[in-house]
Amino acid sequence: MQHDISIGGVYLPGLLVMMLAAFVVARLVWEVLSRTGLYSLVWHRALFNLALYILILGAMSSLSNRLFS
Repeated sequence: MQHDISIGGVYLPGLLVMMLAAFVVARLVWEVLSRTGLYSLVWHRALFNLALYILILGAMSSLSNRLFS
């Protein structure tokens, strides 16, 4: 279970912070895929990006549960 995180006295859900971090990581991966031309192998770019984001978020959530449990 993710706990609340205090940033400047404002409590944010742990999942929200993880979602933002996963978006940053996914954005970096999207840039790499775009620059290397690997997106030409993808049928539907938007669905691929969504699936990649969900995979990264799930991996981060799983790792945080293992590290902080």
